[in-house]
Amino acid sequence: MSRDFTEEQKRYLEGFGRGLGIARASGSKAEAQFIDPDKIHREAQDRVLAAGGKLVREEEAKRAKHPFDMWDEIAANAAKGEFPKGTDVFLYKFHGLFYVAPAQDSFMCRLRNPNGIIDSHKLRAVAAIAEEFGGGYTHITTRANLQIREIAPKSTLAVLERIAEAGLTSRGAGADNVRNITSNPTAGVDPQELYDTRPLGVALYHAILNHRELYGLPRKFNVAFDGGGRVASLEDTNDIGFTAVRVAEGKGVPAGIHFRVAVGGITGHGDFAGDLGVLITPEQCLPVAVAIVRVFIDEGDRTDRKRARLKYVLDRLGRERFLVAVEARLPAPLTRFAVAECEPRPALDRGAHIGFHAQKQPGRIYCGVALPVGRLTVPQMRGIAAIAERYGSGTIRLTVWQNLIVSDIAVSDRAAVQAALAEIGLAAEASAVRAGLVACTGNTGCKFSATDTKRHAVAIADHLDATLKLEAPLNIHLTGCPNSCAQHYIGDIGLLGARIADGESEIEGYHLYIGGGYGERRELAREILRDVPAPEVPHALERLLHAYRAQRASPDETFQAFARRHSPEALRALAQPRLPEAA
Repeated sequence: MSRDFTEEQKRYLEGFGRGLGIARASGSKAEAQFIDPDKIHREAQDRVLAAGGKLVREEEAKRAKHPFDMWDEIAANAAKGEFPKGTDVFLYKFHGLFYVAPAQDSFMCRLRNPNGIIDSHKLRAVAAIAEEFGGGYTHITTRANLQIREIAPKSTLAVLERIAEAGLTSRGAGADNVRNITSNPTAGVDPQELYDTRPLGVALYHAILNHRELYGLPRKFNVAFDGGGRVASLEDTNDIGFTAVRVAEGKGVPAGIHFRVAVGGITGHGDFAGDLGVLITPEQCLPVAVAIVRVFIDEGDRTDRKRARLKYVLDRLGRERFLVAVEARLPAPLTRFAVAECEPRPALDRGAHIGFHAQKQPGRIYCGVALPVGRLTVPQMRGIAAIAERYGSGTIRLTVWQNLIVSDIAVSDRAAVQAALAEIGLAAEASAVRAGLVACTGNTGCKFSATDTKRHAVAIADHLDATLKLEAPLNIHLTGCPNSCAQHYIGDIGLLGARIADGESEIEGYHLYIGGGYGERRELAREILRDVPAPEVPHALERLLHAYRAQRASPDETFQAFARRHSPEALRALAQPRLPEAA
């Protein structure tokens, strides 16, 4: 192998070249936008105003001052040790800086890690930043990303500089931008995958970074790739989900691996991404993604933040009109092709993100490390980096399940890796409950959250592990507000935080949702209970899961299948305490 460029550098150059190719290939209109990247957004805003509409305050803020022209303001505020004020709080998020008061009187900084992959030397750099400028820990997010928390205002500029010096970025990690590009965390090492999507994710990442007009969208935007591996990327919950499929001979298109395109996923608003009805080549994924984003820029709602997502553009235009608008921004029409003509996707393995599993590379395994609700201390980060370097390829893969994977380990080193993990307080084993436990930041670090989700998640796991044993995987998702960062609608059990009246005060509690799923188990969970006090939630779930074990149709029936067999009223009765029988 050539030592001139690493694989990461090769993917970087490939992505950068493809990104430039988009600008050159899209004609005179795109060239004009490249010269004036803000023009496409001003024109969309102008159309709203010309029609008598009123821009929301975030659109007015972007119109008055581009967030990427705020470096001097950030520097001045840092020098004075001051937080931003007014709409500048929103504009700071374009740099990945979130002022999270009143939950914490400090900043959170969110990074971008395309495909959720970070190298060991970069993880060490993040650990050093978290130690020197943050709270000594990071959180792994549900977009396979890292957050550094408890950053003082005087440290913001230093944090951004150190991130850049480490070869990382937080640019566009928040606010109205394309968020972290995700893919199957085992891409490139998964024995069953159809396509290694890592180069596609990196290419899109660099195209976004190098095209300023792809920032400042009507609202945030999520993109994910699924190459057919065992560990889900949850592409069907994204604004755009690219899914690898195999097409057999005799179908009227070249046989082999292609991609389906699904659009409009936003489970917090009640929708999974819907298939667009086309078949594309891997090389078309990048230009198609950019074309869809451009349609969203032109058509997205800039007057109502609650409806400023791609789903509502699709609802208004319909899929065929939307597809025509996308094709108008591409060199040629896309191939219409029924999804039923594609071979079924290889099965997902809900437990494959935890533990040791064989790779496609002979003699190599990967290790899925269980993390307590996605939290990593600085010593643990350094320990993981050391393990990845000593026993693997120096590659750490973050997952949407808030854990991490170390890949490329020799089979003979399994015991040594287990011992090294134990030394830093981590493990490659977890119960069925802990392996599927997902929790948003909660009200200790997010002003929108009604509850302390991470603490409550640990309490739920402690209680359930002590009172019952589950053989099959179970997903419990806790989210502190309706924004649903933890995607409570797709959990077997979903918990939505709420403030509950308790006399003249309020206490923390949850609304309980049951029966969600994703992929081939796609289903939105149904609400069965409201306003359950947080201390009562573990007991309600215990009752529900004991009933499942006692009443399931067979030992193989999943909890989701059990939930589907029962009405919300029946499930509610199973979760509530039994009244004492009359004498």
